[in-house]
Amino acid sequence: MRTRAVHMSEVLTLALLILAMGLEAARPKAASENTDHAPLKKVADIPLPGPAVRFDYQSLDSSHGRLYIAHMNADQLVVFDTKKREVVANLDGFPNVHGVWAVPELGRVYASVTGEHKVAVVDMQTLKTIAKAGPVKYPDGIAYAPGAKRVFVSDEQGDADVVIDATTNSLVTTIPLGGGAGNTIYDPGSDRIVVAVHEKNELVAIEPATAKLIGRYPVTGIESPHGIALDVTDRLAFVAGEENNKLAVVDLTNMHVLATYPVGKDPDVLAFDASLKQLYVSAESGNVTVFRADGKTLVTVGSLSMPHAHTVSVDSDTHLVYFPLQNIDGLPLLRIMEPSRTK
Repeated sequence: MRTRAVHMSEVLTLALLILAMGLEAARPKAASENTDHAPLKKVADIPLPGPAVRFDYQSLDSSHGRLYIAHMNADQLVVFDTKKREVVANLDGFPNVHGVWAVPELGRVYASVTGEHKVAVVDMQTLKTIAKAGPVKYPDGIAYAPGAKRVFVSDEQGDADVVIDATTNSLVTTIPLGGGAGNTIYDPGSDRIVVAVHEKNELVAIEPATAKLIGRYPVTGIESPHGIALDVTDRLAFVAGEENNKLAVVDLTNMHVLATYPVGKDPDVLAFDASLKQLYVSAESGNVTVFRADGKTLVTVGSLSMPHAHTVSVDSDTHLVYFPLQNIDGLPLLRIMEPSRTK
């Protein structure tokens, strides 16, 4: 009986092992693990300074090869050299920094110092803060209108867009929106500022020179629009809905929604590679959905998942994609990726 018990135990152990191997083989792999089919492949992981806490917006100055990253919960602005692939500065004194926008023609970087209810103006050469404009209740996304030389800032909790004179670094006016301000972006094709408005589920257009709201447009099929990216050449806006995990394609010539597409849960930051016509939609869930623009429609290229991959930027010249990830094995890092296929 003892010999038989041992034999049966061995058989049972073998059966369980085979079952476990079968389950492992059948288990769907995360997109980040399935590198053969992922739309992006890793180029490099670069350690970032500071604690393993949340990042927010980024702004790429491709003319000088610098990427500015808002390390939000570290109260720091990270300056990264994209050519040398190294951090050249880690600037303190930016409490709860959210938005950041580089304006090479002015030699300035603008950062939303949300903890101080102001917008900081940083000199690109010295990396010193030369002015702070405000007050702004909850400064978030930032855009620059070159003709008017004005900076437009999303006041997310103030239900407004705030206008700052880039020549005097002073607050010009506040434009009521009737709802929380999502992303603010400049459209060079129309010389308009476009803002997503959360509760209204619409886009608004602002004339930079007069700082007047000149149009409201419903984003049908989108709940709580937030992130925006533009295809300036083909006159398209891509707008993500935080509440229903959808992406809308909007025709900028008439502001009509052409189609909607599913994306990751709670989409946040969008980035568009104008050369490859490739769109990246990063979500709070860590899911990144990749599309390719084909005329007025989008083709889904694929998706992948990474921890805390809710912010993304892309270089349309090199096609490199940047993801600041707050905590990988206890440390923050900048993951640089590139498309797995370019055709």
